[in-house]
Amino acid sequence: MHVLVNGIRLFFDVEGAKLVPNGPTMHEKPTLILLHGGPGFDHSIYKPAYSALADVAQIVYLDHRGNGRSEDGPREGWNLAQWGDDVRAFADVLGIENPIVLGASFGGMVALAYATRHPAHPSKLVLISTEAAGGSHRDRRVALFERFGGPEVGALARRRFFEVEGQADQAAIDAWRNLAMPLYTRTPRDPDMARRAINRPGVLHWFTRPGGESHTFNMLADLHRIRCPSLVLGGEDDPMLPIECQADIAAALPAHLVQFERFPNCGHSVITDAPERALAVIRDFISR
Repeated sequence: MHVLVNGIRLFFDVEGAKLVPNGPTMHEKPTLILLHGGPGFDHSIYKPAYSALADVAQIVYLDHRGNGRSEDGPREGWNLAQWGDDVRAFADVLGIENPIVLGASFGGMVALAYATRHPAHPSKLVLISTEAAGGSHRDRRVALFERFGGPEVGALARRRFFEVEGQADQAAIDAWRNLAMPLYTRTPRDPDMARRAINRPGVLHWFTRPGGESHTFNMLADLHRIRCPSLVLGGEDDPMLPIECQADIAAALPAHLVQFERFPNCGHSVITDAPERALAVIRDFISR
């Protein structure tokens, strides 16, 4: 389904009813807007894993502008401020009031942009394996990639995070995909997930270009604006966005609103590496 948001047709999908029969009444579930990672992918990478939350929330999957099945719009609109404003406008167009917003990886960066720019709008935030400042803890990333993949992968990580800042030839891109990406999680990913996903590399290249926003953004000083309960989750073995990135977020959020959960022996996707505990923590947070 598509809807016009800030002049761009955005794709979304819905899982679960908002209202469900409960004896003589209709029970209203909260609406959870799920923001996918990337940039360049689509929401399908979170199906069916997050379907397990449909018993406690109506799930609305959104493809960001320039991603998945959504329209591109001008490249100048491929930035965190615009993506964050799109979340607010998308909710307004659909009549979603006070949503729970869940963002994973890049989607968490969008969720933080949205929540700092529109702090009165969300009812809760769930932030998974993400960062609030681009390119933070680079030494830690290299060390973890080398720890799990050996010197060759460590050298790839050093080149990616320190030398070229997103500018790489095709051989380096292929090497990263084949050698480093399998190390993102401790549990092998379902190969069909990548086959199902829509990959839009143009937006990734724009976001990670030399001097691009992925290297320069910093929202840490703005996190005090967030007014809603916020759940922060991260894997202690995440080489892409190390647990220190999530610790920085938790430390910058209002202390009385934050719940920080660390997952040992987990990589970049706690849902993949520890599905039972991760989903139980999220479900409990939604239900409270």
